[in-house]
Amino acid sequence: MRSRYLLAAILSLSASTSTALAADPRYPDWPCPQAKVPEISIAAVWSGPAIDDVGASWKDDAKVSPLVAKLAARRIPLEEAQKDVADFLTGTPEEKARKGKLLFAGLFDTLNAQRTSVMNGLERVMRKQREAVDKVRGDTIALQELQSGATPDQAKVEELANQVNWETRIFEDRRRVMKFVCEVPTAIDQRLFALAREIQQDME
Repeated sequence: MRSRYLLAAILSLSASTSTALAADPRYPDWPCPQAKVPEISIAAVWSGPAIDDVGASWKDDAKVSPLVAKLAARRIPLEEAQKDVADFLTGTPEEKARKGKLLFAGLFDTLNAQRTSVMNGLERVMRKQREAVDKVRGDTIALQELQSGATPDQAKVEELANQVNWETRIFEDRRRVMKFVCEVPTAIDQRLFALAREIQQDME
C-alpha cells in the first residue's frame, strides 16, 4: 500500500515539473502559467516625457529616493501611494515635470529590480523541484528494493519511507508557494502601470 502511494506521489511530482517546463522552451526553468516577460519596457507603462536625461539621478534626490522606496512597497495600498504621488507633484509645470520624471524613473528601476528578483527566485525553486523529483524517485526505488528483500529491515524501511514522505511534503509545499508567487510579477506590472498613470495625470 505504501509503495503504491509513493509511486503515485512520484507520478504527481513528475507531472508537476513537466507541465511547468512545457510552457516556453526559451525559459526551461520558468514555472508559471503566465508567459515570462524578462523586463517591463518603458513604452508599455509610460507615455510621458522621455526620461533618458534622468538616469539614476533620482537616487541622489533627498525627497524622491525615500518616496520611491515607499511607493514601490507592495504593502502600501495603491490608493495611498497614488495620493502620495499627487501630494508630491506640486509646483510650476517645470517643477512638476522634473519631479515626475525623477519619480517615474525611480519607480521603474525599483519595481523592475523587484520583479527580476522574484522571477529569478521562482526559477531557482523550480530547479530545486526538479532535483526533488529525482531524489524522491531514487529513494522510492531504494525503498522498494528494501521491501522486496528476503528479510527486510523494518527499521530501515520505516526510516526511508518517512524520508520519502517528508521530501514529497516539501515538494508540495513549494508548489503551493510558487503558485502564489507566480502572481507577484503581474502585480508589480499593474502597480507600476497605475503609478505611472497617476504621475502623468498629476504632471499635467
